[in-house]
Amino acid sequence: LASFFLTRNFLFVFFIARSRTVGELLAPTSPFDKKCGRENWTVAFAPDGSYFAWSQGHRIVKLVPWSQCLNNFLLHSTKNGANSANTRLPRQNSDSGQKNKPCEHIIDCGDIVWSLAFGSSVPEKQSRCVNIEWHRFKFGQDQLLLATGLNNGRIKIWDVYTGKLLLNLMDHTEVVRDLTFAPDGSLILVSASRDKTLRVWDLKDDGNMMKVLRGHQNWVYGCAFSPDSTVLCSVGASKAVFLWDMDKYSMIRKLEGHHNDVVACEFSPDGALLATASYDTRVYVWDPHIGVILMEFGHLFPPPTPIFAGGANDRWVRSVSFSHDGLHIASLADDKMVRFWRIDEEYPVQVAPLNNGLCCTFSTDGSVLAAGQDGSVYFWATPRQVSSLQHLCRMAIRRVMPTSQVKNLPIPSKVVEFLCYQI
Repeated sequence: LASFFLTRNFLFVFFIARSRTVGELLAPTSPFDKKCGRENWTVAFAPDGSYFAWSQGHRIVKLVPWSQCLNNFLLHSTKNGANSANTRLPRQNSDSGQKNKPCEHIIDCGDIVWSLAFGSSVPEKQSRCVNIEWHRFKFGQDQLLLATGLNNGRIKIWDVYTGKLLLNLMDHTEVVRDLTFAPDGSLILVSASRDKTLRVWDLKDDGNMMKVLRGHQNWVYGCAFSPDSTVLCSVGASKAVFLWDMDKYSMIRKLEGHHNDVVACEFSPDGALLATASYDTRVYVWDPHIGVILMEFGHLFPPPTPIFAGGANDRWVRSVSFSHDGLHIASLADDKMVRFWRIDEEYPVQVAPLNNGLCCTFSTDGSVLAAGQDGSVYFWATPRQVSSLQHLCRMAIRRVMPTSQVKNLPIPSKVVEFLCYQI
């Protein structure tokens, strides 16, 4: 009986816990609005958790203080924990005299927005540019930037606190599909584009383009930095998953295993794992240091053969995100489901319904998952679990030690396997 349900995805979900809805942010609608152009391709949280941003479609990005969102969700929640269908954010007066008071901003980017990324500066991180004496912008520690990647190939950089445009980067020739800032506060920005390239920008050098990374033969869908900012993963059409050395700007290796376009990627908080999402109905979790697949999360049962996985189906995985605890992964697929997985279990631990979902990401503290759909955003409480001391120790070790060094430690083989996420 158990195997009967396990082979039928639509029946199996009834045995999994449903994730609790936290709230929603709805895009304004009018009788003249058309669905086309309202797609929400991107959502993002600020590194310090102060702001949340999402694309409402039709060129518009909305920036809201995250604490304001949470308070609003609590005010409008019902007894069963679900929020009111018409949750709206109260506007704040930007002229209140409180300079650092978070304010809501609506930004018109001038073209369809495909990607968003927050970046913050650390003063002691120097620019890689030689001539640092005269620049238009001096980014300080309290600076928070928002990068927007547009349909026309441009990247616009905005001041989050004021909503003002700072830079307009124009070297891409096609859609800028994804953006990621280096986590080390250096304000190094990498963009992934349909023009088959990745470009590296130094915002401390007034947005100077430092390098073009070439290797993809087709569209580049996504990119992500490792937590220590030394490695970049890029994914794209034709099953492409590439790892780049960001000190030498050279390719480290190509990861092979997917059977269709790879559209999203993200490193675990300790950098020991890499999750990739593909139209082949699978999420793979890799050891990026040695290029092997450690785990496979399937969204179609039984799994499709390589021939059928390479074609159209109703289980294309659109997005993947790693939780802050390093134990959970969220995935979003075309079967109208959001899934929460544990990295050591074969089946999802929680699910939630979502029609036409396109993107998802965990909040900075990992307590909430945000997912975008047709200009609006929906939020769910994530699985809460106290991490074991063993897992916390593993994360602490893996933040500073690659797989090759772990395998050379004079410790029992079972401990090595645990540290390498093989058990």
